[in-house]
Amino acid sequence: MFAVRFHGRGGQGVVTAAELLAAAAFREDRYAQAFPSFGSERMGAPVMSFCRIDDKPIRTREPVTEPDALLIQDPTLLHQADLFDGLTADGYVLVNSAKGAVAPDQPRYRAIPASRLAIAHLGRPLPGAPMLGGLAALTGVVSLDAVVAALNERFTGKVAAGNVAAAIAAYELIAEVSTNA
Repeated sequence: MFAVRFHGRGGQGVVTAAELLAAAAFREDRYAQAFPSFGSERMGAPVMSFCRIDDKPIRTREPVTEPDALLIQDPTLLHQADLFDGLTADGYVLVNSAKGAVAPDQPRYRAIPASRLAIAHLGRPLPGAPMLGGLAALTGVVSLDAVVAALNERFTGKVAAGNVAAAIAAYELIAEVSTNA
């Protein structure tokens, strides 16, 4: 089983990103579940969401406490003491940041300017789609084609096209960095 924990703030699409990842896994004939964990449920408050992907039915329903990957959609959350709790030893970390490498000596830790990519392609700083494109490139847990299909299934018109373009740009950026690392 591959477990992902998403961290962000209310209004950034953290819940939607987890649901889209599950939809991408379904498109590849895998089992998946996605669900949120809310605190104060207001715009800007810290939010977590979870996704599990497996080749067999998933029976567990509790929050992901030992993630294989962390997607951090808001870099201001990096200072939370428990953010990395439970991350597996060979886990992946993808941070929405334009500042470059999160940990240059850690090939599984990457930064991607997801908000900038979203603004460029969608016109709004919603990092979910580029984060999913980056996750697909970094981990291979789902394919870029499955992410694109999930985005096209969820959105229509310019919103779908912008999200798809942002996801592809992120995928290419992470794939290029990983190739050169």
